[in-house]
Amino acid sequence: MGIYWEYIDKKMSFDDITKERKRMLEKISSIRGRDIIVYTADFSKGRAPISLSYDDLVPFYDQLSNLNNNKVDIILETPGGSGEVAEDIVKTLRNKFEDIAVIIPGWAKSAGTIISMACDDILMDSTSALGPIDAQISWQGKTFSADALIKGFEKIKSEVDEKQRLNQAYIPILQGISPGELESAQNSLDFAIDLVTDWLVTYKFKDWNIHSKTGEEVRDEEKIARAQEIAAELCNNEKWKTHGRSLRINDLEELKLKITNYEEQEELNDAIKRYNALMRMTFDSNIYKMIETINSQIYRFFNENINSAPIPQKNDSHEHIFVDLKCKCGYTNKIQVNFKSKQQPEKGYKLINDDGTVECENCSNQMDVTRMIREIESQTKKKVIL
Repeated sequence: MGIYWEYIDKKMSFDDITKERKRMLEKISSIRGRDIIVYTADFSKGRAPISLSYDDLVPFYDQLSNLNNNKVDIILETPGGSGEVAEDIVKTLRNKFEDIAVIIPGWAKSAGTIISMACDDILMDSTSALGPIDAQISWQGKTFSADALIKGFEKIKSEVDEKQRLNQAYIPILQGISPGELESAQNSLDFAIDLVTDWLVTYKFKDWNIHSKTGEEVRDEEKIARAQEIAAELCNNEKWKTHGRSLRINDLEELKLKITNYEEQEELNDAIKRYNALMRMTFDSNIYKMIETINSQIYRFFNENINSAPIPQKNDSHEHIFVDLKCKCGYTNKIQVNFKSKQQPEKGYKLINDDGTVECENCSNQMDVTRMIREIESQTKKKVIL
C-alpha cells in the first residue's frame, strides 16, 4: 500500500491530517537537526492566485519569526511567480540564517528554482523537479518567454542583414513592439541570470574548493564561469522549449549542479514523502497556499467548489450548518452538516452518508463530498460528524 492511499484509507478529518502533518514536519526537522519552514501552493487550483507574490511576504516573515536556529530547511512547492519577491525572500533568509537548504518534494518552478539556486544544498528525489527561469512577459495579450522574443527578433535582424531586405510578413510584428519593450525583456532575462550567477558563486559553490577529478584548487574565476553557464542554460528557452518543463536530478546534474537525493536516506525519505502526501490531502480543500512551521501555520483560502450558507468561524454555539451542494445534473441538494453529534436533519435537508457521499435527490448520482468536508473543517476548526 502506498503512503497516500494509507492515509486516505484512514478517512482522516482535517484536524487529524493537520496533527499528522505537523508530526512529520517535526520529524524532518529532528532528522536534519535544523529549523524548518514550508512555503507551498496547490498547482491544481489554477484559478486561485497560486503564484509567488508580494502578498506572501508578510505571512512568510511572520512564520519565519518563529525560528531561532542558524540553519534552516525550506520545503518549497510553487509554480513560480515574481522574481523580485523571490529575491526579497532570499535576502531575508540570508540575513537570518548561516546555512539554508531547500527540500523539493514535488515541483519548484521558475521563481522557485531561482530561490533554490540561493541555497547551500538542494534536496530532491527522483520525481522532484525544478524548471527553466527564462522570464515570462506579456505582449499583445499573450504570455511567453522573454528569451524566445529576443531570439526571434535577432533572427529577423540576421535575415535582413543576409538578404538586405525585410520580409513583408514581419512588418506587423515589428510595428507591435517598441525598442523599450525589447529592452525590458532583455532586462528581465538579465535579472534572473545575474541573481542566479551571484547566488551560486556566493552560496552553492562556497565549499567547492577542490576539483574532484584533478585535485586542483578551484579558482574564483572558475566558480563564476560555472555559475554563468548554469544560469544561461536555465534561461535557454531554445533548449527547454517550454517554461513549464520539469528539470529532474539528472537534468540538473548534466548542468553540473550538485543535488542531494534524499531517497538515499531511508528515514528522511519516508518522512518527506509522508509530509508531501499530507500536504496534498490538506490541499484537498479550498486551501490554495500554506506557509507553516512546526508550531504554527497560515492558510490561504479560495472559494470556488461549493455553494454554502455562510460558514461560522470558531463559533462553538453552532451544532450544524447548511450547505447547498450542486450535482452535475444541475439540481441543488440541501445538506445539513453536523458538528457536535449526529442530529436528525431539519425539514428539507439531508445528511452526508457515513462513507462521505451524498445521493442526489434528482438523478441518484453518488457525490463524493470528502473535499467539501475538509473545506468546512479547515474553516470552522470543527470535526464534521457523519
